[in-house]
Amino acid sequence: MRNATARLLDSGNVAALIAGVVALVLVLNRSTWLPLRNVVTIAHEGGHAVVALLSGRKLNGIRLHSDTSGLTVSTGRAHGPGMVFTLVAGYPAVSLLGLGGAWLVTSDRESWMLWGCIALLALMLLAVRNAYGVLSVVVTGGVLGAVSWLASPSWQALCAALLCWFLLIGGLRPIGELGRKRRRGRAGDSDADQLARLTGAPAGMWMLLWYLVGLVSLVVGGFWLLLMPQV
Repeated sequence: MRNATARLLDSGNVAALIAGVVALVLVLNRSTWLPLRNVVTIAHEGGHAVVALLSGRKLNGIRLHSDTSGLTVSTGRAHGPGMVFTLVAGYPAVSLLGLGGAWLVTSDRESWMLWGCIALLALMLLAVRNAYGVLSVVVTGGVLGAVSWLASPSWQALCAALLCWFLLIGGLRPIGELGRKRRRGRAGDSDADQLARLTGAPAGMWMLLWYLVGLVSLVVGGFWLLLMPQV
């Protein structure tokens, strides 16, 4: 920890900090957040899909909509751990993906991070069941592919850092949006409300859990990104 702190103080990695500020602006600015939120939705629904498969459920399909909402449909027991874990996975998946990416970037493996995301998008494409969803996944994968093929290693590292920051920061905003919708009575079938009905634990508890995962991921991932090799 002492060595890491010394590296942080001595790195002077202004590029990583600038990438974080840019990501913050992209998340807070409504005009940029609305289209880019599709990236967060892809990660969210991907989290549901992966955990559904890991818990033994059958994945029927994923739909991504132009209003940046999404739906992952799986079949299996309507109650029990598999369904609970599947519902829990969506919101933290965004932050945890950003955290894993940050570890790869600070380990000088940004190309692994970019190609790993492309591979996951390719697998997700097999499960997408609507035209807008296909378009969203293909465009996202195309951008990452262009960076991986055409950008220099320095630009790859910077773009990967920007994506990580965006996932880490952007993973928190939908939870706040969900809270506002619930206060207006417009989210009765949200992941949190479904979990409340399944487990008896209040929806607010699940939202607090997601916030904590997101905040810890942001702090740890942000620390790692500020230690990334100089670009």
